[in-house]
Amino acid sequence: MRHYTATGYVVIKGNILLHWHKKVKLWLPPGGHIEKDESPSTAVLREVMEETSLKVDIFPQIETIKFEYPEISHSPRHILIEDVQDPVEGNHQHIDLIYYCTAVEDCINKLSEGWITATHQELNVNKSSFSTDISFSKDVREIGMLAIASVSNNM
Repeated sequence: MRHYTATGYVVIKGNILLHWHKKVKLWLPPGGHIEKDESPSTAVLREVMEETSLKVDIFPQIETIKFEYPEISHSPRHILIEDVQDPVEGNHQHIDLIYYCTAVEDCINKLSEGWITATHQELNVNKSSFSTDISFSKDVREIGMLAIASVSNNM
């Protein structure tokens, strides 16, 4: 069985927003399941807001055309297929649509408890300045560094 999910790599002042996901025991960006009748881009904005209370915009991958109809959705930057070992729902896969996002306002001081920001350097050396016990998975490190570079180079 496969579930569709959307994840937002939120860039705040050149850092990536992450939290410790208790269920999978990894540092992850905000994201979650795409609801029925919801577009992936709407899902990522909703998930980021629900999990962090932050309003973000999707950082566009490419310039897109604009017209009234049909609706145009932002394209994801990456699509990951992840195996999920869930004792409740059973083993399944997530088809995870990855977006780069930017905070709508200066929100570094408004982060909810449990959220950290990781710099490009911290992701690169796989160590956080918050704690020597913090390390990041390879996909989070690499996508996080790409998101920081992409947003920083195009702002």
